[in-house]
Amino acid sequence: MGWLNFSDKCVRYSTFLNDVAATVVHMLKQDAHDPEFISQNKAFAMFGRGNVERWRKQGKVTAYKRPGKVEYRTADLRLLQRTQQDYFR
Repeated sequence: MGWLNFSDKCVRYSTFLNDVAATVVHMLKQDAHDPEFISQNKAFAMFGRGNVERWRKQGKVTAYKRPGKVEYRTADLRLLQRTQQDYFR
């Protein structure tokens, strides 16, 4: 197969794919025991209150209002946690 050119080095395509696959498997194992939804208090504790509130204001995450509590989809919060943020917008 070919090579991928990055600004700092060249990497064989097969090496790149193996690294991506290993990272995906690691993330799946890491998140396997996450519940589908978590409470707002737990979201604040896990991801930081400021982060959760900012993501909600920016429309990047949805708060689901249940009787007596607010919940967030854990997978959505994990994705935002792993995404590089632009704080100057």
